[in-house]
Amino acid sequence: MAHLDSREALPINATKTRPPVRATIIAVLGGILLAVVWSFELVDSVIGDTVANAALGHDAKTTPIAGTAAGLLFAFVSGLAGTFTACNIAMMASVGPLTQASTERTGIARHTVAALLRPVGWMTVGMVAVSAVYGAVGVMLGDRLPQLSTEVVGEMPVRLIQSSVVFGLIGLALAYLGLAALGILPDVFARRPVARVVTIGALIGGFLIGRPYPLFNKLFHWAVDTGNPLNGALAFVLQSLGNILIVAVLFAIIVLVTRGRFLQWASDPSRSAVVTGGLMLMLGVFTVVYWDLRVPAMFGVGWFPMMPYR
Repeated sequence: MAHLDSREALPINATKTRPPVRATIIAVLGGILLAVVWSFELVDSVIGDTVANAALGHDAKTTPIAGTAAGLLFAFVSGLAGTFTACNIAMMASVGPLTQASTERTGIARHTVAALLRPVGWMTVGMVAVSAVYGAVGVMLGDRLPQLSTEVVGEMPVRLIQSSVVFGLIGLALAYLGLAALGILPDVFARRPVARVVTIGALIGGFLIGRPYPLFNKLFHWAVDTGNPLNGALAFVLQSLGNILIVAVLFAIIVLVTRGRFLQWASDPSRSAVVTGGLMLMLGVFTVVYWDLRVPAMFGVGWFPMMPYR
């Protein structure tokens, strides 16, 4: 297969004659099934708390954050610990766009390092822009934000109402990007894979706007208590960097171990459409169904099938 350069880069769905209906159906059903079987207790408490406690050397939930340095360290560690929570798992959708952006201007095998750093860098730009601004604004608004509220509406906490709204919108955005990659909806990023990566980075940064994860809530309260918007910006940026670390490392390992051959394999437009579009659509559907159907149903708003575990 010939290497791709800037003149040969193709939109994800450039060579398909018809949308991959089977992949679309599987992605939608997969997202719904994932929302049904998801265990927030497993990913939040068993995995998340264990990782944070081990990294910090103490109980992350109960030990007070002592000082700015401790707060910033807590931000990164809690972000890493929350990698696979329901409010962050959708960032796995970035793998496909990272691959596509890697082949936009660089030779696949000849410039492996550039193919690795360029898309990760652009995703970080989008993510940092959102998380830094929200961190600073969050400190200035403080308890006026629903995210920090202890009030309830009916039986549902106000902070989870914000989560449902924010993640519902993010899920719809991911689903749109997935359907566009599959050729079902117009793809506004068809010839700009880097713009797609920046946008997904911004969506990952936006996860913080709705995140109810207990360790993040503790971090948010610490940042507000400092009264310093810069602390909020730095803490939220570090939280987001922790969120994407595992995906970035996984992407780097795949690219380096295969010496760029993975990028060559994934550069086929039809194959890339199915993998990229299917993953984004599945995680977009999961995000909408989980946060707008399952979570409200836990508090008596509507109905959703529940597993015998939490």
